[in-house]
Amino acid sequence: MPSPLLLSIKDAKVAYNEKPIFENLTFNIHKGSRIALVGKNGAGKSTLMNIVSNKLEIEDGDRWQDNNIKIRMLEQDIKLINNETIYDYILKNIKVDERELHKYKADIVAQSLELETELKLDSLSGGELRRVGLAQALVEEPDILLLDEPTNHLDLDVIEWLENYLINYAGTLVCVSHDKAFLSNVTTKVFWIDRGKLKISPKGFKYFDEWSEMLLDQEERELRNRKQSLAVDVEWASRGVKARVKRNVRRLAKVKEMRKKLEEDERSFHRATSKVVFKPLKEVDIHSKSIAELYNVSKSFKKNEDEIKILDKFNIRIKKKDRIGILGKNGSGKTTFLKLILKEILPDSGSIKILKNMEFSYFDQKRSDLNPNDTLKDVMCPGGGDYVDVMGKQRHVYGYLKDFLFEPKRVIERVSQLSGGQKNRLMLAKILANPKSCLILDEPTNDLDMDTLDMLEEILLNYKGTLLVVSHDRDFLDQTVTKILAFEGNGVIEQNVGGYSDYLKAKKIKIKTKNDEIIKHQGDNQKRKSVDLNENRKNNKLSFNVEFEYKNLPEKISNKEIEINEIEKKLSDPNFYANDPDEFIKISKKLEIAKKELDNYETRWLEIDEKKTIF
Repeated sequence: MPSPLLLSIKDAKVAYNEKPIFENLTFNIHKGSRIALVGKNGAGKSTLMNIVSNKLEIEDGDRWQDNNIKIRMLEQDIKLINNETIYDYILKNIKVDERELHKYKADIVAQSLELETELKLDSLSGGELRRVGLAQALVEEPDILLLDEPTNHLDLDVIEWLENYLINYAGTLVCVSHDKAFLSNVTTKVFWIDRGKLKISPKGFKYFDEWSEMLLDQEERELRNRKQSLAVDVEWASRGVKARVKRNVRRLAKVKEMRKKLEEDERSFHRATSKVVFKPLKEVDIHSKSIAELYNVSKSFKKNEDEIKILDKFNIRIKKKDRIGILGKNGSGKTTFLKLILKEILPDSGSIKILKNMEFSYFDQKRSDLNPNDTLKDVMCPGGGDYVDVMGKQRHVYGYLKDFLFEPKRVIERVSQLSGGQKNRLMLAKILANPKSCLILDEPTNDLDMDTLDMLEEILLNYKGTLLVVSHDRDFLDQTVTKILAFEGNGVIEQNVGGYSDYLKAKKIKIKTKNDEIIKHQGDNQKRKSVDLNENRKNNKLSFNVEFEYKNLPEKISNKEIEINEIEKKLSDPNFYANDPDEFIKISKKLEIAKKELDNYETRWLEIDEKKTIF
């Protein structure tokens, strides 16, 4: 039985400045769907999202929507209000009488997204504001949730939490993202916008490459067949014209129209399937095997009177042609590590040796090198003129920037008019024109579309120098690096050979090994306890009351666990709150108290057990 229909668009037309974006647009969104929305930059993904959210009205066609559903789109920009806290913003769209119900969820979501709810919005960075917007959208629990690049500015732990949250999300999801691993994990359907047409796959994004290649192969075969058939028609029509048969003159005119349409379709297909080809970059001439050495390096910062340890007697040798991926939580020290390499900051202790005359190309995630008043041409040609030096060859600025998906008319625009993704593409274009011996990229994939991401991967695979890249994009790291530095916090940095998948496997093995050791240690302790039991009992210094408490605690813990399970079952009923909101709030508070009591019982049991072991 198909899921209930929530929204339907049929034969819709949408145009911008009289230029059609969609014609005959038709799609349905059902309850529980998990849709990946993909397409080239400028294909119309944002337009389709606005159609679904009803922020953009269709010109022709029909729109049907269930009147009882709520649609919510993740806002890209948050309007700041004086003294408004994160908590205020998250609950802003929740009815006053329902806020108590959502407060618990707001706390969980904010904590999971690493947000302190009491902070003021005007004190936050751009990345933090994006997370606040995401928290608001999740807490509201709309029937249709529209997410545009939700993983930007999130570290890997938070991305994995978000994946699990969305997998278990009861509503419908439409998601735009450059993070292929994320889309593969959370979607079960694909909307592909290709040259103004919407193509729909009933399978998730993990099957997108295979499915899209099949469609393009089929289109190529059809074009080839049309071309062969048209060649026959042209020959016959031409013969008829020579015989001055009036009917065949008309036939020839029709054939010419068909040929024109075929040529247009072929050009369109070529643009859709063509990829920018970059020649392998010149190999860097470095005689030394290593370009940087860090010996016993330590670095800390003060934050609110607390000392944050970034590096703790850290050692590493970065060799020529190393391809190192750097990952870790926000604030764990990844950017600090890069700045130490670049000699922008000094270590607290230890030594850093950088190869003499070593040159770095640095992609700064804050885009501080871009002047908002400069045009794109000014950025690429700071000395004036129309040509860019690309690895020793002169290329016209219009042609080179077209490789990075900038139309010629945009070259004279100012940097301030660009989106975040466009600024990233511009910075990459400048850096990759003549990359230095070592390429350092700090979160280069943020705000990039998939086409640009594929292009960046291709360039980096051909790069012959040393690569250091900070990223939370798992697929990107798997494609581009051969070593991982994982910043675990408190100065701990794990080093692992391979990409992200290899690091994850090694981490799981390490955790399993540690758990096995703990279990073995516990078993050894239990054996020792059994051997010395009689002697321990003789020398037991615990009072009778404490012994009695210890004996009864397991039953209390068991009963409390049963109580919590029963409460959680009641709260899981979707109709509970609607039928009796006061009782729902009462039982929610009861659950909170029960969990604290269980925690106290377990802590007390461990305390007494530790004393018994000592005695």
